[in-house]
Amino acid sequence: MDASPLTSRQRRHLKGLAQRLQPTVWVGEAGASEGVLRALDAALRHHELVKVRMRQPEDKKAMAAQLAAATGACLVGLVGHTAVLYRRNPDEPVIELPA
Repeated sequence: MDASPLTSRQRRHLKGLAQRLQPTVWVGEAGASEGVLRALDAALRHHELVKVRMRQPEDKKAMAAQLAAATGACLVGLVGHTAVLYRRNPDEPVIELPA
């Protein structure tokens, strides 16, 4: 799965939608394990826009990029230890992105 890049307008729109979301997936000390990736994949399939809370990673930017790459999602933003990921559902899209 390859995520198409988001425009700055689309990224801004998704960040606005993500403000009211609570973290759906938590990454513990073990890092991006198979279980975390399965849970993240299921959350992206169902919600499209997901917040992921990471517990004190050594390199949060690298971990967020790894999670996005492993699930075919786009990294929308990273604030503190929380990453926002987006992956469009090809069958039943929920979020309408601006052109």
